[in-house]
Amino acid sequence: MNFDTNQPSWSENVILVDGDYADKVAFNLIVNFERMIGRRIPKADTARWIDCIALDGGLREGANSVQVVFVHDRAKAAMDNFTPGNYASELDGKAFGDHLGEFLISSVEADGPEKVADLFAESAGILATAGGVRRVMLIPNAEEYYDSVRNALRHADGEKRITVFAMEPMAGGNFRQEILGYSLMNALGIRADELNNC
Repeated sequence: MNFDTNQPSWSENVILVDGDYADKVAFNLIVNFERMIGRRIPKADTARWIDCIALDGGLREGANSVQVVFVHDRAKAAMDNFTPGNYASELDGKAFGDHLGEFLISSVEADGPEKVADLFAESAGILATAGGVRRVMLIPNAEEYYDSVRNALRHADGEKRITVFAMEPMAGGNFRQEILGYSLMNALGIRADELNNC
């Protein structure tokens, strides 16, 4: 599938995800927290996670329209630690609705991690200046190509609310930052009271 980054009809709200990176972080959280809290942790609920990202990105209850785009390596068919997680059969072309609005999901593949990084940064830059887009939430592999994303956002429209999610605070830019781990912990069903008992 080809991803048209010049798509003329973006939603007002767009979530762009490096799916392979999100899956890796979810795996690491599962392994670490199973050991800490002493119970099996199920796969992350994809819809619940998307809701958490939207809320952290400033979306509030209402009849919102949100595009969710998962960019991934062609060699990886699914996110193993999310349910649903198969890019082609369970995510691409699917949608769900709840109290935050309607979420339209698509997935886009690239040939290898370097191409994923290039596509993600290019797409982030386009979303940062695209007319009609008011809110952008980005989940890049910050450990590998954060600087490319930060550079791509330097010409962002000042009216847009752009939020970049990473596992730790990163060197600043003209956007907001949120910690990725909190939304994933929620989607994995890890409760605060469980952590207090560790």
